[in-house]
Amino acid sequence: MAESIIVSEQVKQEITARATLVALGAEVRARRVFSPIAETVKIAQKTVRYTPVEKLQDGYINMLAGGHGMCEVNKRVRSDPALQAGFGRKGCAEQSVIQDTLDACTPQNVEQMQQAMQVIYRRHSLGYRHRYDQEWQILDIDLTGRPCGKTAEGAEKRYFARQRNRRGRQVGYVTATLYDEIVVKRVYAGKEQLSRALPGLLAAAEQTLRLNEARRERTVARVDAGGGSVDDVNYVLEHGYQFHGKDYSAPRVKNLVEDVVWVTDPKDTGRQFGWVPREDTPYCRPVRRIAVRCRKRNGQWAYGVIVSSLQPQWVLHLTGQAAERIQDPLAVLCAYVYFYDQRGGGVEIEIKEDSQGLGTKHRNKKRLAAQQMVAQLEALAHNTLVWARRWLTPYCPRLGHWGMLRLVRDIFHMNGKVLIDHTNRVLQIALNPCEPLAKELSVGLAALLQRREIAVILGKT
Repeated sequence: MAESIIVSEQVKQEITARATLVALGAEVRARRVFSPIAETVKIAQKTVRYTPVEKLQDGYINMLAGGHGMCEVNKRVRSDPALQAGFGRKGCAEQSVIQDTLDACTPQNVEQMQQAMQVIYRRHSLGYRHRYDQEWQILDIDLTGRPCGKTAEGAEKRYFARQRNRRGRQVGYVTATLYDEIVVKRVYAGKEQLSRALPGLLAAAEQTLRLNEARRERTVARVDAGGGSVDDVNYVLEHGYQFHGKDYSAPRVKNLVEDVVWVTDPKDTGRQFGWVPREDTPYCRPVRRIAVRCRKRNGQWAYGVIVSSLQPQWVLHLTGQAAERIQDPLAVLCAYVYFYDQRGGGVEIEIKEDSQGLGTKHRNKKRLAAQQMVAQLEALAHNTLVWARRWLTPYCPRLGHWGMLRLVRDIFHMNGKVLIDHTNRVLQIALNPCEPLAKELSVGLAALLQRREIAVILGKT
């Protein structure tokens, strides 16, 4: 399938700015990634030209194409017949019609969508196939603010980053950090806190991953101070998980740090930490507590306490250190702190990447159910790009470390020509050889689509 195809009367040639995304669409279509949504989600809306699920799919394609709002569908998807053909579409709904479909969604549709997302994740993710007998599963859990208009359902006044007293909602994430995948994504009202959302998020992740007792024992729930109340920690521990996060209570932290013997962080002279000597705890299972303090700009110290149910040998393993270092008290102490630090490279990075690459902060709906549907499509777009990166990394290794922004901008925005037959099936994709990664990607995409009988070649200069 590496040979050029002769254009006949029954074959049309389309020029597209997203030839590589056309190839991804063909693979996604062949793997039936979107099928569970079509089978499960039933939106009560009359079909004129396109079904409600087809309009949801157009919105999903728009996200993969870099659209930061549904209003960009007309520019990025509707005007690109090759892109539509790649995903098995013979046309594209107008952006206002897609908006109407989202607005027609009900809470029941949201539940249907969440069920479909569970099926999709189980079929295609690595997080669901995690080998618990060989490695720990790390679930990072967090809430992030999502500003929106004051008339939006669930919009409440609260502090958002660099936007004091802005109105907005909260979005909850559960990520399988080892695989960069979003396991669960939920939208809440603006005043929701992680301490209240944590049980529901963890329960949803447990259902998606089908975590039994043995798997929960090998799963670490890692959260920041927002999910570190006594009730939250005990909820996690009572359900058999391992907990690693910060204490929520500032008065309790102030009390615990009084007797700490401080040690300077070998990597940061402005930070110190030490073991909390008090053995009595309000938790239902044994935990270790590490006090941490950092120097603020005004010269004063900011304090926190890390609470962890993990054994020292486990933390050393999770931070990539040799088991023999368990004899080094400083190495063990550092391991607990550094493992919490890695949270910044987990869920926080995924949230930032979605904001930059998928434009999540710019896509807001007035109705809460519509916003929930948008959030599920965003999670699917995120995971689709993660899976595509995994498929192509063996042929283009540098992709393994690229985030959402570079995947959308540099990988799946590549000029080329696409040959489509009379049945709207993609036959050949010719990439522009002047594109920086065209040569590497042509090899990877050709290997990926060979069994789909789609040729991927380098075009002529």
